[in-house]
Amino acid sequence: MMVGMASWVCLFYFFLLVLLSFVHGDIGGGGWFDAHATFYGADQNPNTLGGACGYDNTFHAGFGVNTAALSGALFRAGEACGACFLVICNYKLDPKWCLRRRAVAVTATNFCPSNNNGGACDPPRSHFDMSSPAFLNIARQGNEGIVPVLYKRVSCRRKGGVRFTLRGQSNFNMVMISNIGGSGELKSAWIKGSGWRTWTPMHRNWGANWQANVDLRNQRMSFKLTLVDGKTMEFVNVVPSSWRFGQTFSSMFQFP
Repeated sequence: MMVGMASWVCLFYFFLLVLLSFVHGDIGGGGWFDAHATFYGADQNPNTLGGACGYDNTFHAGFGVNTAALSGALFRAGEACGACFLVICNYKLDPKWCLRRRAVAVTATNFCPSNNNGGACDPPRSHFDMSSPAFLNIARQGNEGIVPVLYKRVSCRRKGGVRFTLRGQSNFNMVMISNIGGSGELKSAWIKGSGWRTWTPMHRNWGANWQANVDLRNQRMSFKLTLVDGKTMEFVNVVPSSWRFGQTFSSMFQFP
């Protein structure tokens, strides 16, 4: 008995989704969810893509150009900064503008605000306002730039270690923490100077920027990070005592 074309198409997409899950890693065993996507940042300038998470430059932060601004339902007041999503254009719903058999992994670096007037990013909608290069990986530029998509959370694959960019002044230490692997979502952070025995809790100032009102000048600095999925790592003496505000230091270690 011959299998119809529709059945072959269904089988193809089933095996495609299974393959993508193995390649990119599945966070928490979650499934695929419906959303929509638009695009921004057409000039590909990395300085335009950091947005509400506070990444000064998405290449400097380790994310490259495949980034996205998330609606409030996904952004969660900045907790999703650095998280990775696998996005597929829903060809079944929009065969005119979606590209078949194409997927892109994007990092959350920005917030797509609601306008409370039926906009794409209004709650409770899940929406990705993607960088132009990321969007054009899965869809054609048309249909007013909006397409239906399927998405799921995936593990972040990062090159090199977690990065710490020092900001602030005197006894106000603000640290931008970036290039985080694993779930990519930072839940809690602590800091410790070389002259201390105990960890000092930090709190999220905004986006990927964490602060602690302590004076650690002329001390080596260590960090302890806990991700949303509960994984915890210590980065001991990752910052030397000769550090200055504005410098970035990369750890030799990374979340799996």
